[in-house]
Amino acid sequence: MDRHPYHLTVIGQRARGPTVAKDGAALNAARRSGAAIDTDKKGTGNKIAGVDHAKIAKLDRDNEVAPPATVSMELGKAIQKARQNFKDSTGAPKPMSQGDLAKAINQKSTVIQDYENMKATPNPQILGQMERILKVKLRGAGIGQPLTFGKKK
Repeated sequence: MDRHPYHLTVIGQRARGPTVAKDGAALNAARRSGAAIDTDKKGTGNKIAGVDHAKIAKLDRDNEVAPPATVSMELGKAIQKARQNFKDSTGAPKPMSQGDLAKAINQKSTVIQDYENMKATPNPQILGQMERILKVKLRGAGIGQPLTFGKKK
């Protein structure tokens, strides 16, 4: 037997590799004993396996809800014309500003601006109030025609 005198053979023990701490208690015990500790976060991150983003995007585009309808240009022009041709109770011509009309119907002047600039969603209550003040038809057929009260002949 030609063995080196400094060679040592140990029987019955396996070489131990690094261990993985499964919980905080094992990690704290390793820290107290002075063992070398390496922490790595492993995982897939934000990626979800098996998701086809192109299909999801196509579904989103197909299912979009249409924006609500806004008032027509004809209605906006009819409101402007009725304000400019407004006559007071004596019959004298007195153009009405957007602010004056807004005060008369108890709304903000931006509501009138939105109606005249075709940005507002039609509200039958507001249109009815404007019809009574301006004495012009703003709903249904014949927008811009003078309102007639009483029986039709």
